[in-house]
Amino acid sequence: MSDDLGNFSMLELFRLEVDSQAAILSDGLLALEQEAQPVQQLEALMRAAHSLKGAARMVDIQPAVTLAHAMEDCFVAAQNGELRLQAQQIDLLLKGVDQLIALSRDETDGEQLHTVTAAIGSITGPQASVETAQSENTEASATQAADTAADLATLAPEPPVRETAATPAQAEKPMTAAPAQAGAAADESVVRVSAENLNRLVGLAGEVQVESRWLHPFAEALLQVKHRQAEIISLLDRLNDSLYANGGDEYSKTLANEIHTKANRCRHQLSDRLNELDEYDRRLHNLGNRLHSEVLASRMRPFGDVTRGFPRMVRDVARQLHKDVGLQIDGLATKVDRDILQQIDAPLNHLLRNALDHGIETPEERLRAGKPAQATLRVTAMHNAGMLSIHVEDDGRGIDIEKLRVSVVRKGMVNETMAAELSEAELLEFLFLPGFSTRDKVTEISGRGVGLDVVHSTVQRMRGMVRAISHPGKGTHFHLQLPLTLSVIRALLVDICGEPYAIPLARIDRTLKLDTSCVESLEGRQYFTLGNQHVGLVFASQVLGVSSHVESSDFLPVVVLGERLNRSGLVVNRFIGERDLVVHKLDPRLGKIQDVSAASVLENGDPCLIIDVDDMLRSIDILIAGGRLDKVQDNQNQAETHGKRVLVVDDSITVREVERNMLTARGYQVDVAVDGMDGWNAIRMNHYDLVISDVDMPRMNGFEFVRLIKQDDRLHNTPVMIVSYKDREEDRQRGLEAGADYYLTKGSFHDETLIEAVADLIGRAE
Repeated sequence: MSDDLGNFSMLELFRLEVDSQAAILSDGLLALEQEAQPVQQLEALMRAAHSLKGAARMVDIQPAVTLAHAMEDCFVAAQNGELRLQAQQIDLLLKGVDQLIALSRDETDGEQLHTVTAAIGSITGPQASVETAQSENTEASATQAADTAADLATLAPEPPVRETAATPAQAEKPMTAAPAQAGAAADESVVRVSAENLNRLVGLAGEVQVESRWLHPFAEALLQVKHRQAEIISLLDRLNDSLYANGGDEYSKTLANEIHTKANRCRHQLSDRLNELDEYDRRLHNLGNRLHSEVLASRMRPFGDVTRGFPRMVRDVARQLHKDVGLQIDGLATKVDRDILQQIDAPLNHLLRNALDHGIETPEERLRAGKPAQATLRVTAMHNAGMLSIHVEDDGRGIDIEKLRVSVVRKGMVNETMAAELSEAELLEFLFLPGFSTRDKVTEISGRGVGLDVVHSTVQRMRGMVRAISHPGKGTHFHLQLPLTLSVIRALLVDICGEPYAIPLARIDRTLKLDTSCVESLEGRQYFTLGNQHVGLVFASQVLGVSSHVESSDFLPVVVLGERLNRSGLVVNRFIGERDLVVHKLDPRLGKIQDVSAASVLENGDPCLIIDVDDMLRSIDILIAGGRLDKVQDNQNQAETHGKRVLVVDDSITVREVERNMLTARGYQVDVAVDGMDGWNAIRMNHYDLVISDVDMPRMNGFEFVRLIKQDDRLHNTPVMIVSYKDREEDRQRGLEAGADYYLTKGSFHDETLIEAVADLIGRAE
């Protein structure tokens, strides 16, 4: 696109943002008329209004900022229970949505806009608050609201028609943040291609790239034929030598010479054809790579396209806050995928406003601290290790870690003891949680706790990550790491039960070969220590539901997924290596496939599924909560161990571990469960030769647990032993009536008593 379309592209992005968020606002407001005001619905409405406010500020459309802020105030008041939106107020808010759409197209009427904005602002005014507190509308207030709505109805324009791209007539209109000649720049060198068509081209280019590599293995196969041919010619030479040495007849000699000549001719022809094939393979491979690179490049735009509104925004906000700030932007020419470029403007806008309001001091404060009166705010974009790195840094006061620690406790996120143990990095992670803010006062700039949550959720949606680093007294640094394009991902290929799977590199915390001696067990879960944090271990095969087999080894290949305080170690069969993969969306008729986000094709043409990391983390949580996790030792020795398997169910960790150690020492395989409900989930999902259960347990006691087992058609033959402190005869009788095969008291048994009882029921361990 030509340079004079740069500002116009920002307005186009704003127009698309309005279209998207206006749909959310309209649908949400209409839903409020049909049902009670749910918290989630109001949260979505507030976020949409907040995003529109930020987007409007980016392109310097102040009326839209004011209107969106007024709408946001209404939704926040409704969230806090200070306001219940009635039909008339919803009508006003819907008209506000229409005005925002009109503003994005420069088609609004100033008088009408002022009337709508004032009316929406009055919803949260003192008079409205009193009326809401009374919870009943008087006849006079209802009449007044109806009159207001009627007046606005006479002013309201027809809802604007939404278009995916600006029409020539719209392009020719001068707009607020674009030069008057922007529309005239739609010259013949600009071609508009829909994102869908461009994505198809990327997919086809990727297929061409894969297909171009098929000639190489074919050439390798022909090379083997050439080697075999050379062996045949060598044998013919030996035969020919033998004929001459042994005085063979002339006919045989002549025939052998002719065969040798023709074989040599075939060898030379095959060599020539192989050379031509190798040359063609190189040319086709190069062409495929060039085509793929060019198609990807057509999706790329300079990072500067998204930053053009930043200088004005920083200047205006800094003046509003009475601060002196200089903005530096590096890496304007850094190429970024257009899809990513469209999505990062809001997160960057939030980070800049957050720095201006929270981090940077006033000139007077900076001079007292020995700093220059003018603060520096720097945005840097670069390519690093196959990823897009964006840094937003300021030289302000930094984040007060102790104040943050107090805020975390005050909001009830952790208790004081845990908060005191949290490191600085762990505390900074709380900034990205929904609704978290260290500000006590809400302004148009910040204070609702929405901004950094929007940054985190948007970056995560793009398969990236964001980190915060604070230097007290020196400034704050936010680092966004994103893929260069959403059409191609950099991924780690892993082998899971003989099949390749791809895990986006941006979502991997780290990979390691874990020594099995570092694996520990607690409460039925296995984990290892990474830094000062316990990371749970789970087999990828178990999460994906495929047949599992891990060869016995002293080291486990582990991929650590997740971030912040929620990480899990995924055990795979082996690491294959890093690859750049073209993302192919799955057929929508398949619906959402659990733990899978998309597919790709490897260099050899084999299909490969791309893991949905967020979905997999949820699956792991569900597996932990309701099922049983395979143990490292059990999984490794499953193929070679055939011992008896026992389930120990007890709510006392001491009793569980004592019984488990006793049985394991005798060669039994032992799993543990923390109560009857946990034990019931375990026995339904796995086979056990014996169940040992306590009686007094939370959620489900031992008698109920035994009764469920004995009433189940599949499990009723499983032997059950009750081990309890209750030694009364009536308790023993009750346990046996429930179906227990053996009743043993904890107060009287010792090692041999329990082992002998187990042996009586299922025999010795094999």
